[in-house]
Amino acid sequence: MGHPTAGEEEYLETLYWLHEVQLPLTAANVSRAMLLSAPTVHEMVKRLEADGLIIRDERKRISFTERGLDVAENVVSRHRLVERFLTDVLGIPWHEVHEEAERMEHAMSPMIEAGMRTAIGSAKTCPHGHPIEVGKRIPGAPLADVELGAKIQVLRFENEAEPVLHYLYGAGIQPGLEGTVVSRDDEHVAFETAEGTTHTLTISAAETVSVKADPSPPERVGLPPAVVLEQAAFGR
Repeated sequence: MGHPTAGEEEYLETLYWLHEVQLPLTAANVSRAMLLSAPTVHEMVKRLEADGLIIRDERKRISFTERGLDVAENVVSRHRLVERFLTDVLGIPWHEVHEEAERMEHAMSPMIEAGMRTAIGSAKTCPHGHPIEVGKRIPGAPLADVELGAKIQVLRFENEAEPVLHYLYGAGIQPGLEGTVVSRDDEHVAFETAEGTTHTLTISAAETVSVKADPSPPERVGLPPAVVLEQAAFGR
């Protein structure tokens, strides 16, 4: 059985993200997360199943095979490792590394991977806040759901489409940032840091920012909507 193609690995990454956020592994959710047509996703799902990477039950719900889960965890970990290496070692801004990592993650030798892991030292997350060691994800809530006056800490960015990351970078948002929600309406939410800096996001973009909040909002059920920037929609 050959090594999965880069295309297969991309789908496995998306399936793993759905698994991480505890959403149903279905072709419909993959289609929504990747902003791809249902027929396109259906064809790849059939290929993943034929290659022994996933299985589907009688209701078409998807599960990883042991091999598929191993491939998914490895490609996700490599992706986050590359992003951290590009930012910490090569000095590339964090809003410009996602697509570079997408290209590099599929062609890394074990020697290069080991060297990168040594180079990043004790770093535990990618620059967007996701754990490099998969399975270590901290539960969070969308900033868009947090009530006025709540204390928050930014955990991670759930949508890594580069235009979305550019928007968040321009708004001065980064993982680890702490503050208090000082305003919110149907279009925007803003929080203020202890230093007095206010960061304002559209509600659409705030949907993609996971935070630890006190008080925490009710748990969200379902796939978050695609973020919309300047009339263009961006998936996971």
